[in-house]
Amino acid sequence: MKQYFLLLLLIMTLNACTGKQEKTQPTVEAISESVYASGVVKSQNQYQVFPVVSGVIQQVLVTEGDVVEKGEALLKLDNVTARLNTENARIAAEYARVSANAEKLNELKQTIALAQSKMENDSLLLERQRNLWTNRIGTRVDLEQRELNYENSVTAYNSAVLRYNDLKKQLDFAARQSQKNLQISQTAAEDYTIKSETNGRVYSVLKEEGELVSPQTPVAVVGDADNFILELQVDEYDIARVKPGQKVLLNLDSYKGQVFEGEVYKINPAMNERTRSFTVEANFVTTPPALFPNLTTEANIIIQTKKEALTIPREYLVDGGFVITEEKDRVPVKTGLKDYQKVEILDGLEKDAVLIKPTK
Repeated sequence: MKQYFLLLLLIMTLNACTGKQEKTQPTVEAISESVYASGVVKSQNQYQVFPVVSGVIQQVLVTEGDVVEKGEALLKLDNVTARLNTENARIAAEYARVSANAEKLNELKQTIALAQSKMENDSLLLERQRNLWTNRIGTRVDLEQRELNYENSVTAYNSAVLRYNDLKKQLDFAARQSQKNLQISQTAAEDYTIKSETNGRVYSVLKEEGELVSPQTPVAVVGDADNFILELQVDEYDIARVKPGQKVLLNLDSYKGQVFEGEVYKINPAMNERTRSFTVEANFVTTPPALFPNLTTEANIIIQTKKEALTIPREYLVDGGFVITEEKDRVPVKTGLKDYQKVEILDGLEKDAVLIKPTK
């Protein structure tokens, strides 16, 4: 029991010796204030590819890593119905062509020619009958009959011309309409071939042959082959201090221990209501040797930097505006820039002051 008591006394004595309060003095050094952001690496112009129509994947034409050009086919969907509709529209367009209905137009042209010949003949007969009537030859009834025949001929001629013009308009309209229907069918058939909207690289193919897809189902991810950006999430409390052109210091899990530099170029104004954060986009200034979409990153957006600032460790600050001196005095101070470890002291403290670390 005596040995146990002596050991306990020794431990208490050691604790008393090591329980001395920690001290520090202000230091003149560089300090940077920054905003924390987390996010991912994305390919420039990266987007998910969605089909325009529903269908079963008939053929996958690319694999992950393939470089594609704008308009190049990525996948093909089963399009038997679309192909039949296109063929049907083509047949209708062929049938409705004006050249295919030339016989109908020629028939009406002949009718017009006959009506014109009869009209001209009736005109000559009428003129002759008028001359006879002037010379008191013939009867009034003969003259009136010739006038009636001529009027009927004019009416028949005008009617034939009108029927010809109406038929031609109908044929022209039908031809144009059927041609448009053919173009619509061809466009609908092309929708069954899913194409790339940009030059770039295929980063992911999300579906396989035989799977049913719809316009709500992404089938691939495509983006720029060489250019990458940072998509960072900044808390709503910090977003007001973030501006385009600010430096970004970041690290990637794929390159542990290395720090890369970027620059803010865009701040999306809409807040994500679920996460209460804003999306900030930044370019790489120093680029890692190899990058891939969706790599995670943690970044600090540098808000302000001062090369020579009087700083103390943040843990020596009490209630956000006081420090405790060696004399146990609680001294008010005016603070400036802050980072995760240090805080700048603008007023209220001298360089040679000795501070005591407050106890928790």
